Amino acid sequence: MPSVFFGSLCRLFPLIDTPLFRSDAHTNEKALVTSSTDRTVRLYWKGHSRCYKGHSGPVTALADKLLGDGEFKVLATGGEDCTIRLWSMNTRAKKHPLVSTLHGHEKTLSLLSVAWHKSSLLVSSSKDTKVKVWDTMAPPSSVSSSCVGHTYLNSSGPPIAIKCYESLCYIAAGSEVTAIDLRTMKKVSVLALGDQRIFSCEMMPSEWLICTGIKDKALLWDIRKSQELANTVAELHSDGPVTLLHLDPYKVVTGGPCDDQVHVWETQTGHLVNTLSCNNPVKSAGRSTLSAMAVDGCRIVTTGRSTEGSLLHYQDFLRSSVPVALPGEEVSKFWGPQEYDDEGTDDDD
Repeated sequence: MPSVFFGSLCRLFPLIDTPLFRSDAHTNEKALVTSSTDRTVRLYWKGHSRCYKGHSGPVTALADKLLGDGEFKVLATGGEDCTIRLWSMNTRAKKHPLVSTLHGHEKTLSLLSVAWHKSSLLVSSSKDTKVKVWDTMAPPSSVSSSCVGHTYLNSSGPPIAIKCYESLCYIAAGSEVTAIDLRTMKKVSVLALGDQRIFSCEMMPSEWLICTGIKDKALLWDIRKSQELANTVAELHSDGPVTLLHLDPYKVVTGGPCDDQVHVWETQTGHLVNTLSCNNPVKSAGRSTLSAMAVDGCRIVTTGRSTEGSLLHYQDFLRSSVPVALPGEEVSKFWGPQEYDDEGTDDDD
């Protein structure tokens, strides 16, 4: 992998869902996307890399999924320049990947999420708590009218997490998680944590779960119940603010800037399963601090900084063979670490 400056955001997309997929041998491979304060977005997949340039300021938002269907797949990014850029993932568009630029926000883009019920709809939010919905399939000549809905959160802080499910969009900001119906742009529910500021949030509405990271723990909520502290599914304790979160039906992964480790918990019980160092013991002599994390099944990618500069750390547990023992002589679904580096990547750019 080429030496680059990694920013504060990264995403993993299934290669099979992109035009980059070439054979069944790549069925389980992932494409990694990172953003940077150097105004670039970089795409990595097995043996290749690509650099997208177009933003006039740091890239501050990456969409959680790819827009579009079939061969027409588009990556959405947002920046400090208050614009949303749409990039073609098609290999034939390598030299001219910018599809269009969406204008309408007046403050730095915070979050981007693809609507669940229609893959051409993109939900965006900015630091002034403005929320917009865009029809990204609108003709380029109609970009100015591609905004099909908007609202304000009226929260006590900027948006820090977003997740679409069916026709709803969940947005965490300040001390609240607000659900908005994208068909009407009206609020349908609010989870309020009182005076607890939310640093991170992950949502799994299909399982009725929301996980919120606060100053010294992560709280797992069942959104069907009354939103009071006594009704949390679990409290996942931390030595500092939980700014990084991953949530799936089997595990919760937490991390933050005060630590060089991520912690893995069981979703159903809240039991701590494993603690994983995000330092590379061979290439890094000093401790690193975490700035971003992407988790896909048994794969975890983290980015951070150490005394030697920026660091991307990739851990893959698929081939590990040492089980983690849990209380009661159970065996966890999560396994001890085995690491390897991908060598010999080349840059298409």
